[in-house]
Amino acid sequence: MIRKTMTVLAIAAAMGAVAAPVLAQSAAAKAAVDAGKASGTIGEQADGFLGIVSGGDADLRAAVAEINTGRAAVYKDTAAKTGVTADAAGQATAKQLYARLAPGQYWKPLGGGWVKK
Repeated sequence: MIRKTMTVLAIAAAMGAVAAPVLAQSAAAKAAVDAGKASGTIGEQADGFLGIVSGGDADLRAAVAEINTGRAAVYKDTAAKTGVTADAAGQATAKQLYARLAPGQYWKPLGGGWVKK
């Protein structure tokens, strides 16, 4: 099942059906999240969503929520186009996001705690 999901997503990505890891977001939210990643407050998760590692004010949490809402919509759309679940689409995108993390930024594997890359 996992092999089939990854194959479908790879084909969909090649055809442009899977969104690139840069997903729907405002410039302000992206800037806030980028700063949060650099400071270790925000990290990427293996489910394809952002998470708060520690702290973070209300504005930063709102930026994370905005980006996660956009990501959820993209994963749902990708699932509809490819026949996989939205969860599978998020996890496939998370692998691309992980590859782009700078050393020292945080990652949260499925079922695990935060780790530095």
